[in-house]
Amino acid sequence: MYDILKEYKGKIYTGMKIGASHNWKYNNGKWSETKITPNKWTINFKSIKTRMHAAPVNSGASIGSKFHWYIIADQIATKLDSNSYMTNMNGFKFKLGHKRPHWRMFSYNYPEQISYRKKIIKILEDIIKKLKKEDTI
Repeated sequence: MYDILKEYKGKIYTGMKIGASHNWKYNNGKWSETKITPNKWTINFKSIKTRMHAAPVNSGASIGSKFHWYIIADQIATKLDSNSYMTNMNGFKFKLGHKRPHWRMFSYNYPEQISYRKKIIKILEDIIKKLKKEDTI
């Protein structure tokens, strides 16, 4: 079912169907951040995510597949004590590309595909356009 061709607004895609969802646990994740200006930080987050419920048999991507996402999010961090914050992050993730186990490169590196850089520019331009209209992103 995962690799079955699907259509959304006239475009063909594969993967999970529009409107479907699943939940993940990020146990033992490591978030690193470095302050680079008074209001700007670099961030890095690494964790193994696991499904909260087992995947249906024979579903999903092949073992070794990689997915490249671009995330735009708001984070509210509430200080709980001297060593702890409750983090609430809401936003969107956009698929930039994927790499099947037998491929040498991500999909955006192949001929006839939109480049990584152009995909990010389009995402940001669309977000800016919606923000200027005061639409929901």
